Amino acid sequence: MILTVTLNPAVDKTCRTEELFCGRVNRMRSLTNIAGGKGINVSRILRQYGCEVTATGFLGGFPGQWIEKELLKTGMRCEFVKIGQETRSSMNIVADNGYVTEILEPGPQITEQEMEEFLERYDRLLPDCSIVVLSGSAPRGVPEGIYAELIRRARARGKETVLDTSGELLRKGIEAAPTLIKPNRREMEYVIGHRLNGRDGLLEAAAFLRRNGVHLAAVSMGNRGLLMAGEEGLFYARPPRVKALNTVGCGDCVVASMVMSRLAGLGEEEMLRRAVALSAASASCLESGSVPGELAESLYDEVTVERVQTPE
Repeated sequence: MILTVTLNPAVDKTCRTEELFCGRVNRMRSLTNIAGGKGINVSRILRQYGCEVTATGFLGGFPGQWIEKELLKTGMRCEFVKIGQETRSSMNIVADNGYVTEILEPGPQITEQEMEEFLERYDRLLPDCSIVVLSGSAPRGVPEGIYAELIRRARARGKETVLDTSGELLRKGIEAAPTLIKPNRREMEYVIGHRLNGRDGLLEAAAFLRRNGVHLAAVSMGNRGLLMAGEEGLFYARPPRVKALNTVGCGDCVVASMVMSRLAGLGEEEMLRRAVALSAASASCLESGSVPGELAESLYDEVTVERVQTPE
């Protein structure tokens, strides 16, 4: 069983329009609602591939009830703590000119009692899981060291952890030595503390984090591909060309794919190739966090993976 943690879920609203204009009335052509949040996106992809998933975190109000109902339809187990305030909404505005604009609410305020209830539930769920996925932002009232604490609790029970977040949540989480991290360039620069020049700079930073306790450090470069530093070496994967309709959730596809590869015992080069193929397939789909399975399989052979070296 895979345990996913989504501390700040959302009702994701994806709107389509011809073009978005600031300071003017914008009428949307269509609207689609899905249960969202990075960890929930990962959970939905894992369920699409038949994985057993338990999802936990915080849910509140009618939006929270709707999210849980949608997740139960997929066959996953829900173990969310019910909170007093409402779960947030987020909006992804996808324009025909290729621009995607995200409007993200901050999320609810979590009380000390709700936080304690979550930690108790998390500890109860750990023994039954094989790996823990920690994804996304944290709502107000949750300490910045929360992911570090969850990683330490998982490690104490011999569980692997995957961390995909940003800012201080990521920096503090890395200090607890998660098994796998997946920052993008901006997130990696925040952790390292300075700008990183080109692919070599990112690889050097990933290798540095691996030497300091992270088992696998993958760095997303958007449509330019994915880098990874691991036990088997330093790798760069170049994605195939696809017509991108919606890039929201592509990073969550990478995380879900790497979790599946990790549990299947696949090598790092294969892990990288599969992750890039799934992400590219997701980008070609309008719905966030959805993977056209047949397309992902067809793109697999078009992914180029090369072994590279960190500069001296």
